[in-house]
Amino acid sequence: MPNLGNKTFNCEKELTLSIIGGKWKMLILWHLGKEGTKRFGELKSLIPGITQRMLVNQLRELEDHLIVHREVYPVVPPKVEYSLTEHGKSLIPILDVMYEWGKDYIENVVDKETEAEDPSAI
Repeated sequence: MPNLGNKTFNCEKELTLSIIGGKWKMLILWHLGKEGTKRFGELKSLIPGITQRMLVNQLRELEDHLIVHREVYPVVPPKVEYSLTEHGKSLIPILDVMYEWGKDYIENVVDKETEAEDPSAI
């Protein structure tokens, strides 16, 4: 079975979810994949509710897993940009499918359930 650092995974799906799972990582990947290279402040603005500390931690983890590339420019004030690596870019079709699944689920399950509970909500 796959092994990453000191953690052993039972299957490849578990490994994948470990790398991209959580509340914030997929949003970070989505913005970098759909909108291209971003600075830290831009990412923070695009993801309401994320704290600075959490964004730093999530970006570091993605960088450690070679999903995100961090480019530091030797200027004053410091300039740092984040972009997807080739491995990171390969996740975008997966995120697209997840987006479509979620959209379909809202339209065909959640909205219909709401209508059934409250017919006047139409």
